[in-house]
Amino acid sequence: MKRLLQKIPDSLLRVGSVFIVFITVVLLIRSLIPASLKNSEEHRNATVEREVAHPVKHAGSEVCADCHEQYELKKTGYHKNLACETCHGAAQAHSEDQEIKPVLNRKREACTLCHLFNPSRPTGFPQINPVVHNPGKQCITCHNPHDPKPPRVPKDCQACHEQIERTKAVSPHVQLDCTTCHTVNEQHKITPRVVKANIPNDRTFCGKCHANDSKIKETPKVDLSTHGEKYLCWECHYPHMPEVN
Repeated sequence: MKRLLQKIPDSLLRVGSVFIVFITVVLLIRSLIPASLKNSEEHRNATVEREVAHPVKHAGSEVCADCHEQYELKKTGYHKNLACETCHGAAQAHSEDQEIKPVLNRKREACTLCHLFNPSRPTGFPQINPVVHNPGKQCITCHNPHDPKPPRVPKDCQACHEQIERTKAVSPHVQLDCTTCHTVNEQHKITPRVVKANIPNDRTFCGKCHANDSKIKETPKVDLSTHGEKYLCWECHYPHMPEVN
């Protein structure tokens, strides 16, 4: 055995020693891991037992229906898929003792958790910029939280493009319908991310109103042959607020 070991290179012996130590450490660690973490069935049972032992905090929306008439309004409104406790907090204690009041958060920040503008949210989801959308007012001043219908029905484009609509409302283009510049297929209203609205793709479109030879009066005029050279008009002017640069 000794002669055999002498014939094995030292590098190979070192690798073998490291491997043996590694296996020993792995087996030692494995022996220290609780059975509930190695066996999926035991792990599931231990998890269920641990969670069931926690005190119940949420009552569920159905319990609210026993006492609160707002439940009937909510179940057919825009918040019908939102649990009562999403806004009012865990209410198991309140359901057992009415002297314990649920949360009534009337601050704007409570609503903007969901309705603050976020481009990752689905097209058409109600979103606002709280800086310009009725600043200083509580949301419940205009919207019933249990059925938050808008005070007025948005126009076709405004339903999804409200921020653009508000910008255009104070711009020189306020009198222009969206379809003046955009060609909109009806299918765009159903699948807006698939069927997109068309936008003009050449300078002459803006020239209909703003070229020197335009017959439209009282609009700023430019010489399209020299103004902006080869660039499209909307590369310098935001069309929904076309301020002069």
